[in-house]
Amino acid sequence: MGRGRQKAKHTKIARELKAYSPSVNYSALERELGHPESEDQYVDKWADQYADEDEDELEKA
Repeated sequence: MGRGRQKAKHTKIARELKAYSPSVNYSALERELGHPESEDQYVDKWADQYADEDEDELEKA
């Protein structure tokens, strides 16, 4: 393809993408992602594996 046709094709695609506005079902998306109802359910699985940096400094002092 020549540069003119290539640019025209890119322009056409850009216009289509700009005008595209899908309808989003946010409640279904939230269920799919498994968003917890409260913040209390979060558990940091790496929290006990490594010591905090502050604890290391206290041991050296």
